[in-house]
Amino acid sequence: MYKSRDRRCDDRIVNISQPHVRPIIRGKASKSSEFGAKLSVSLVEGIALVDHIGWDAFNESQDLVGQIEKYKQRYGHYPQSVLADGIYGRRTNRSFMKKNGIRFGGKALGRPAKMTAENNERLKQQKEKRKRDALDRIPIEGKFGQGKNGYRLNYIRARLRRTSEAWINSIFLVMNLMVLLRELYDELINSGRNDFFADLQICLTRMITILPSLLKLPRMMVRLC
Repeated sequence: MYKSRDRRCDDRIVNISQPHVRPIIRGKASKSSEFGAKLSVSLVEGIALVDHIGWDAFNESQDLVGQIEKYKQRYGHYPQSVLADGIYGRRTNRSFMKKNGIRFGGKALGRPAKMTAENNERLKQQKEKRKRDALDRIPIEGKFGQGKNGYRLNYIRARLRRTSEAWINSIFLVMNLMVLLRELYDELINSGRNDFFADLQICLTRMITILPSLLKLPRMMVRLC
C-alpha cells in the first residue's frame, strides 16, 4: 500500500480471532462501519428463511431472483407478490417478476404520471396499495429486531465462520418454532380436538419447508436441535 500509494486493501484481516469478518460500510451517523454477517432473509406467512449469509459487503438486490426461485422449489409455484425494499426494484428484478406474473410492491420506475381527471382515481388506488404494501412489509423488518433484542442475533460470539453461520441459522430456527408453537396453541384453544390434529398436520408440513436450513448446521448442532 505504501509503494502503490493505495489506501485500499481487499480482504484485509481486521480481527485476529475471526479472520473471515470484513468491515461493511453503512454510512450511519452513529456507526460508519459495521462488522459481522450480512443476511438475505425472506418471510412467508410468519416463517423467516435465511437464503444467503455473506461476510463481504454485497448488494442484497442481487439475491432476489434466487430467493424467488427457492420459493418455487419449496412451494411448487411462484409467489403472487413480492414486498421488498426499494433497492430490490432494479430493472432486472422487475423484468424477471413481470415475466413470471409476480407483482412487485414498490414504486414504478421513471417519472410519476401527471394526475388528470381521467387517471385521478387509478393513481389514488395505486398510492393506497403502496401504503398497504409498506405496512405488510413491516414484519420482515421486525424479525431482525426480534432476533437482535430477543435472541441476541447481534451478539454472535463464535470464532469460526461455519459455527457463526450455524449460530445464526439456529436463532432463526428457534424463532420459526415459536411462530408454529403460537399457532398450535391458538388452534388448541379455539378449536376442537379433531380440528387441532388437522392443524397440527398443517404446521408439521410447514415445518418441513424450513428443515433444509438445518442441513447447513454442523452435525452437533443438528443433534442439539
